Amino acid sequence: MLPERKKLPHGLPSWVPDGSRHFITINCCSRGTNVLAHENIAVPLIESIAVYEELHKWYMYVMVIMPDHVHMIATFTRSGIRTVIKPWKGFQAKILGIDWQEDFFEHRLRNDTEFTEKLYYVLMNPVRQGLVENWRDWPYTFVRGEW
Repeated sequence: MLPERKKLPHGLPSWVPDGSRHFITINCCSRGTNVLAHENIAVPLIESIAVYEELHKWYMYVMVIMPDHVHMIATFTRSGIRTVIKPWKGFQAKILGIDWQEDFFEHRLRNDTEFTEKLYYVLMNPVRQGLVENWRDWPYTFVRGEW
């Protein structure tokens, strides 16, 4: 019998300061398959960044759409990460037909060093996967500012 996967809380404890940045990974059910890195899927996912910012749900620093997962670094409202990510995934699943894994991975970035390390980890993901030679050449990347 396989062990049962625990639900991650994803809540923001009261001691976490407002404006904390979080590294998020969201996986598709079908791993190892190109589900997301198509213009008709990846472009609407990136376009959703502006919509959710206008709704004051998140402030996105970086989002990279990979073939079978999404990486992002964002700041969320006090209402919590789960109250933003879960409905976002549900909407994208309904509109774009994406079959996401049930949960997501989240890690709070505690300082600027962690932020910079994760930023480069996210940006370099397409390079490490052999999809491009330079991260700037990966078409499904949103990055705020100059890097």
